[in-house]
Parts: sequence; structure tokens; C-alpha cells
Amino acid sequence: MTEQQVRWTAEQVLALAPDEASRAAGAALGRVGPWSQTGGSASGLVWGLCTGSGSTPYRTAVDVEGPAYTCSCPSRKHPCKHALGLLLLWAAQGFGEPVDPVDAPDWAAEWSTGRAAQAARPAAAKGGPADGEAAKRRADRRAARIGAGVVELEQRLADVMRAGLAGRRQAGYASWEETAARMVDAQAPGLAARVRELGTIPSCGPGWPARMLEEGALLHLLNRGWLGSAGLPEPLAATVRSRVGLPGTAAEGEVVRDRWLVLAQYDSVSPDGRLTTRRTWMQGLGSGRPALVLDFGPPGRPPALALPVGLVVEAEARFRPGTAGLRADLGERSAAAAPGRAPAGVGTGAALEAYGAALREDPWLDAWPVVLGPVIPIPGELGWQLADAEGTCALPVTPVGGGSRSGLWQLAALSGGGPVTVFGECGHRGFTPLTAWHPGCPEPVALG
Repeated sequence: MTEQQVRWTAEQVLALAPDEASRAAGAALGRVGPWSQTGGSASGLVWGLCTGSGSTPYRTAVDVEGPAYTCSCPSRKHPCKHALGLLLLWAAQGFGEPVDPVDAPDWAAEWSTGRAAQAARPAAAKGGPADGEAAKRRADRRAARIGAGVVELEQRLADVMRAGLAGRRQAGYASWEETAARMVDAQAPGLAARVRELGTIPSCGPGWPARMLEEGALLHLLNRGWLGSAGLPEPLAATVRSRVGLPGTAAEGEVVRDRWLVLAQYDSVSPDGRLTTRRTWMQGLGSGRPALVLDFGPPGRPPALALPVGLVVEAEARFRPGTAGLRADLGERSAAAAPGRAPAGVGTGAALEAYGAALREDPWLDAWPVVLGPVIPIPGELGWQLADAEGTCALPVTPVGGGSRSGLWQLAALSGGGPVTVFGECGHRGFTPLTAWHPGCPEPVALG
């Protein structure tokens, strides 16, 4: 691997920061002053010593092919400000001619060798062979518990419909949380999440009865799907199991080896603040297939997976069954040369057709990943839209999570009234833009 293959832009490095404070602190360390004994190997390992508040410099190393980080500082953030500063310095000026990995400092080489050994360790070494009969008995017991929970939930929905929706706002949220807890006891976390979301709808402003009816109907459809799963085609039955909360393992799905372009990455926090979910959207440059990689972090600690937008990684993606062909786990990966241009886009009509086709496979799918282009962002009386360059069709724009609209102004400024390429999620409420490319620049702009 050459240095040109792995060096990133400053924007890509800062996108890895777990929070704004780390971003600012890392930027302050992205200069020569605090660093000494910096270097890089042909395998993609970079290292350096950073002067801190203590008497001993912090030992910092980054494997840019992961990326993965190590630092002797006491910070629990991942990556820490020293790893960000080292990457910024490397991105700005490089560390000269890459050396042989054996010539790296002992502490950096030991960390890198340990990572490689752990990755090469056979999966069988982590535990003995599973008892197939015992596993089947456990699965049968869980299926029975879920079935009982589904029957109870159907009765709950029927009671709500019989009483009418008009009084749901006054009824409050407590009864929904109780029902969700019952679904957790039934080992159906997917149903519990949908019940909680259903309970929050009456407080979501105008139009809530219609939305509550829509979401209640989808929940009823999922219940009926579980109860009648024996008669469903296997792909649809796998989708039902996944939505209820029984996702298949990656070992059961298709394996696709490709060069994967990172299209977008963003975090969302659960309503109770206990879990951070990081969504990373990727596209195979050879297969053209989209992939969604999920990673999770506990309170106070961001998810470990951090891939800058625009990076290309060569890896095996193992797709999980029952996720509309989207959810994937990445195997061992290495950085590859970036394409140097924006991905090819489609029109708004084709985007809607793709989402419609995906709904046939998964009726509970909120959105489908689409690269639109060329499109022009235009304001309207009912909000922003992304219109085809010909002006014949447009999609309404919805901000990420329905929150800040700063990304819309970024998109409008990047466009300047002209066509751009935009990646985002196309769903029943509109199109959520996540990343954009200007025709005159191959560098992606993360919108947020």
C-alpha cells in the first residue's frame, strides 16, 4: 500500500471525532509542535509521540486500514484527541517514505501484531461447538413466548381501535410503556420498540391520529405475519423474524467481496439515552449493491466503528437475512484508492421505484438508500424539494431525524442553484439528504 492510497482529507479525519469537543481538541493537535518521532509503515500504520501535561509523551498509533486506534492517554473517547491530531498531521503533510513494518517502534509494532493475531484467530477457538438440539429447544421456547406476546399485543390494539383514537392523547404514555415491557418479557424487542414509538405519536403535533392509525396498522400486519409465518415464503418469513426481534446471523447470509465506498455515517440515540446507534451506508463499486453497517455504543462511549465519508475499503460484506438485503457485517478490511468522483445518480422517479420494490420485500422498511443526481435543491411553500435537473419531478426533503435544518442550507450553498449529486434515504415521508457532491469537486460533503 502506498501513502497516496491511504492519506485522507482533514474533513474525513474530523468526521471520526466522537463529539465537538474532541473535534476541536484534535484540530489543535494537528500541527508539528507537540509531535515527535512520527512515522508510517507500508502496511498503513502511523505513529507518533505527543507531548501532553505529563512528563512522558503519549504513545499514539493508528491503523488507517481499520481504522483502529491506540493511545497511552487516559481518555475513554475513541478516537481520542491525540489520534485525531496524529491523523490530521499525517493527512496534511504525510510522514515521508513508508518504512517496513518491522522498523516501526516496538510499542506500535506490538499493538499492530496483536490486532493481526486476534483477527486471524479461528472462530472455533472462541468456544466449543454448539449443541444443536439444545439450541433448537431454546429457539422453540422463545418462539412460544413471542407468540403469546403477539396474541396479547393484538388484543391491546383491538381494545384501542374499539375505544377510538380521540382519547389517546388524554390517556397518556404509561399504558404503552407497560405493554412494551410485556413485549420485552416475551423476548420480542422489535415489537417493544414499535409499541413505544406508537405511544409517543399522540404528542407529535397535528395529524397524529392518521399517523397513529398508519403505525398501528403496520404493527398489526407484523403480528399477523408472525402468527402466520409458517405459510410465508422464506425471505418474507426471515423479514418478519428480524422485525419482531430475531435477526439472523451474518453467517446465514450472502457474502459479497467488493470495494465499498462509504456514502454516509451518522449517529442516533435511543429515547432513554442508553444506546447510541451508528449507521454507516456503503455502496459496492463493483456490484453496485448498497449495504448498511450498524454499530452500537453504551452511554458516554461512542460506537467503535468510524469510517470517514468518501473512504473506499476492500472487504467482505456478510449480509444478514431478513433485512431487505441491506444489513451487513464487514469482515477484515483494507483501505483502497478512492474513486475520485461522485457515485452515479438516478432520477427522483427511479428512486421512488427502488423504494417501492424494496417495500415488496419488507413492508416495514422506513427508507431505501438512493444516490440522486443530477438534482437541484429548491425551496417551496411546503418546504425544500430536490428536483430533477429537467424540472419534471421532485421529492420533498426531510432533515435527519426531523431535527436541524442546517444540512439543507449546506446543500443549498453547495448547489448555488445548480445541479448536484446527493446520497440519502428515500422513504414514505420524503428524502433525507446525508451527503452531497458538487460537479466540480470529487470530495463529498457530509450534511448535518
